[in-house]
Amino acid sequence: MRTSLISRLFLAGLLCLALPGCGGRDLAVAPDGSAGPLVIYPDYKEVTIPANIAPLNFRYAMPDVRKAKTTFSLGDRTVTIRGAEVEWRLGAWKAFLAGAEGKTITVKAEAEVGGQPLTDQWSIFVSEDGMDGWLTYRLIEPSYQMYNEVSIRERCVENFRETIICDHTLTDNACMNCHVHGQSRGDYSLYYIRGPKGGSILNQDGKLRKLTLNAPGMLSATVYGELHPSGRFGVFSTNIIIPSFHTLAGTRMEVYDTGSDLTVADFEKNEMINLPHIARADKFETFPCFSADGRSVYYCVADTVAVPEGIFELKYDLVRADFDPESGRISEQVDTVWNGRANNDSVCHPKVSPDGRWLMFTVADYGTFPLFHTECTLYLADLRTGEIRPLDEIKGDKSDSYHSWSSNSRWFVFASKRGDGQYGKPYFCHLDAEGRTTKPFVLPQKNSRFYNYTLKSFNVPDLGNASTGMTPRDARRMFKAESEVFTQANL
Repeated sequence: MRTSLISRLFLAGLLCLALPGCGGRDLAVAPDGSAGPLVIYPDYKEVTIPANIAPLNFRYAMPDVRKAKTTFSLGDRTVTIRGAEVEWRLGAWKAFLAGAEGKTITVKAEAEVGGQPLTDQWSIFVSEDGMDGWLTYRLIEPSYQMYNEVSIRERCVENFRETIICDHTLTDNACMNCHVHGQSRGDYSLYYIRGPKGGSILNQDGKLRKLTLNAPGMLSATVYGELHPSGRFGVFSTNIIIPSFHTLAGTRMEVYDTGSDLTVADFEKNEMINLPHIARADKFETFPCFSADGRSVYYCVADTVAVPEGIFELKYDLVRADFDPESGRISEQVDTVWNGRANNDSVCHPKVSPDGRWLMFTVADYGTFPLFHTECTLYLADLRTGEIRPLDEIKGDKSDSYHSWSSNSRWFVFASKRGDGQYGKPYFCHLDAEGRTTKPFVLPQKNSRFYNYTLKSFNVPDLGNASTGMTPRDARRMFKAESEVFTQANL
């Protein structure tokens, strides 16, 4: 408690120095603001958006901005907002975007900056493809000291309403792992509560279950994974996870596994299906996910190396194996999708689009925890043609990782530390039928200065097509509930 208080006071002091009149710095210039004569933050210039997105509020991120005027035009509709902080009323924004699908918004801006008049203009294209309206994420301070002071939130991306799914104050300060949807469904999801009273909280059609996904012979309880389209199974990794610190200048923190295997949970039989060929001592297996039809499992695998001394030699491949949706067995026959060792790279976080066309994954130089790897890049595989390419056109200057798909496979969201390099934020991107991407844009906030003042990272953003309906009362109830114990399946 004392360490937590000291850390909070220290962070509060830093924030105070950054506030107007407190330390002489007004945070006027954003590290990842737009290009152009008039710099705006967040950068919403030349982006493609869904028609159901919340208002794109921004500010002019330049010192000494006066007499700012911003005019939005769409057909015969025109709205002008005066001032350096451009913040819409929700109703006015929704009325402006009514019927805007497939059309382009023109934005004209003018302001005096340091006494000099400047003008700027940009466009915003409104896609005909809608996006799932619900986003879940874990809010966590980007510091190993605050691992237990976290919460899992749900945000409606169509407005600014954010609700708590689970918070550390409801779980006796137990750590919580991230929330994931099955097939982008709001009524099918899972998150973890760690610690003595913890368990896996499974939501199926609004019915909540607290599960102990562990059995004799497993390295640990389940860690990373995904839910099967049928609702019967989940595929997971079991990991022994170690955090460590680099001694190299400019390199912050590394997290690695000293052991990891795969397992399958049968939610109908309350059994763990542990197969020897995906629990080998000479291999690290992790980050499994299902194909869209539920008949394949993709996962990452590497040769076992001594860590941390061999961390730079730790290269994960991306592989695929058949999955039997009747028995829950993963095939021994494995096909390599991306050879990390041959490319001198390492793969993590594979995710298949709900339509089965695309497979997105993250590539870094080494290891399995890319949050602080500035080289970390998203890759896209076309499962129809076999083509694989890096998404260099959307790459930020810092880590991009932890992506998820919208249910129509036309949008994806990912966590990026671009700009400040410390705080992960959710960015959205459109993908068309040919695999072409658009410029990513950050989750809009009601206050245009929100990202300058928040001290939390948005960890593992995950899209859902409906609200989970889960409440803090549910979280407290499930924390106190007895857990359903899973047993080892008879193979």
